[in-house]
Amino acid sequence: MGNHKSIQPGSHPRGSETLPPPIKTIVETSIYTKNLDEMEAFYAGILNLRVVAREAGRHVFFMVGPGSMLLIFNPETTLHGHMLPTHGATGPGHVALGVTAESIDAWRERLIAHGIVIEKEHTWPKGGHSIYFRDPSENSVELITPKVWGTRNGW
Repeated sequence: MGNHKSIQPGSHPRGSETLPPPIKTIVETSIYTKNLDEMEAFYAGILNLRVVAREAGRHVFFMVGPGSMLLIFNPETTLHGHMLPTHGATGPGHVALGVTAESIDAWRERLIAHGIVIEKEHTWPKGGHSIYFRDPSENSVELITPKVWGTRNGW
């Protein structure tokens, strides 16, 4: 499936090939649901993300921090590929949302106050901390503090 050359596991472009500049970041990520209204209430109301676009029955988009987008789609509408390529998924996905280490306790308290079950907490070897819980469509949501991955921008 797809229109690309087959690449064998462990192989990478080498030799005289000129590569473009490196990819900078993930700008948007998507999860899927059949209940957009419930997801909007959760992500805007509980997690305080700002809605930047919505189309009834198709999608709701949220701004996450200064430069990332969380796109929530109804997969039944995106499998048709009207203007853009088709996409969609079934079953739970995962998204990690970055918070400061100083705010993790306040976030835990907020989740508990809203009846959100904390599925797991984990402190990572490099010092970061994660809180895992589910959104209304059973996607795994993670609040993650810096130092989990040891990336140059702190995460």
